[in-house]
Amino acid sequence: MTKGTSLVTDSKSPEQLRLDLQIAVEREIDGVGMGVLSDGTPFLNIRGLARMCGVDHANIIRITADWMEKPAKSRVKKIRELVREQGADDNIAFIAIIKDGVVQHAIPSAVCMAILEYYAFETGSNNDAAAQNYRILARKGFNDFIYAQVGYNPTGAASIAWKQFHDRVSLAYDSVPDGYFSIFKEIATLLVTMLREGVNLGDKFIPDISVGIHWGKYWNSESLDIIYGERIRYDHNYPSYFPQSLSNPQPAYCYPDDALGEFRKWVREIYLPAKLPSYLDSKVKQGQLPAKSAVAAIEAFKPKAIKAS
Repeated sequence: MTKGTSLVTDSKSPEQLRLDLQIAVEREIDGVGMGVLSDGTPFLNIRGLARMCGVDHANIIRITADWMEKPAKSRVKKIRELVREQGADDNIAFIAIIKDGVVQHAIPSAVCMAILEYYAFETGSNNDAAAQNYRILARKGFNDFIYAQVGYNPTGAASIAWKQFHDRVSLAYDSVPDGYFSIFKEIATLLVTMLREGVNLGDKFIPDISVGIHWGKYWNSESLDIIYGERIRYDHNYPSYFPQSLSNPQPAYCYPDDALGEFRKWVREIYLPAKLPSYLDSKVKQGQLPAKSAVAAIEAFKPKAIKAS
C-alpha cells in the first residue's frame, strides 16, 4: 500500500480518513494487494488495482490525486461518471486508514470497478489484462471475489477475529508439556469476552502478550518459583497468515499447574482492574480499538454484584 504523510483531510481531498476503522485482513495474491476493513468493506490497494488494470501504479496515484480538481480532467471525469452509474458516491476516491502510524489507502469496490472499466474499454487501446479482470469481477461480484480470496466471512465484521482466535487455539491445543499451563489457553475466556464485546483481536492486538509480560514480572518479584517450581519454555506457534509466523516457533513461558490458583487470583484481583484498562486505552489511542468497545470490555470484567434473596 502507499503511505501518506499527512493525517489532515478537507472538503477538497479525495480521501475519507476513518479513525474508527482498521484493516481486518489483507493479503497479496499474484501481486494484487487486497483486503477487508473492520466494517466489512472490501478493497484493493493502489498497487493491487494497478496490477489488475495492467498499468503502472503511478497512473492510479495520479487519478486519485486529480480526483477533486476543477475543472476535472477528462480521464477523472469519465471514471467518476462510471462510479455514479453504479449508484455510488463519486466524492471518495479511497478510504484512508491509519496502520502502524501511517495513512494507507484502501480503494473501495465502486472506484476499483470504474477504473478497471475505464482501462478495459474507454482508453481506445487493447488492454487485455484490464478487460479480463473487469469481466471476472463483474461476473463474480467484487465483494464476493475479495471475501473468497482473503477468506473473510461477511456475516459480521468481527468474524475474522473469531477465525483468528480459533486458528490460534487449534495450534496451541496440545503444545504445552504435561504439568504446566500456558497464558494463552488459560485466558481464553477473557479473549472470548473481548470478542463478544466487539474487540477485533488480530496480529496487532494480542492480549495474552500483555498478560504474560505483567504476570512474568509478578512471578519474579514475588519469587513464586521458590513456592511452585521453575517455569519453563515451550514452542508457541502463530497461524501462517500472522506476520509473527515468520519466526515460528515462538519461545513462551508455561507455568507449573500448582501455580494455577495463584495465577487466576492475580488475573481477577490485579490484572483485570489495574492493568487491562490501560492496555485497552493504549489500543484506543493507536486507533486499533473503538472507545465504546474498550468501555464495554472493561464493564464486562467488573465483578457482578450478588443479588439479595
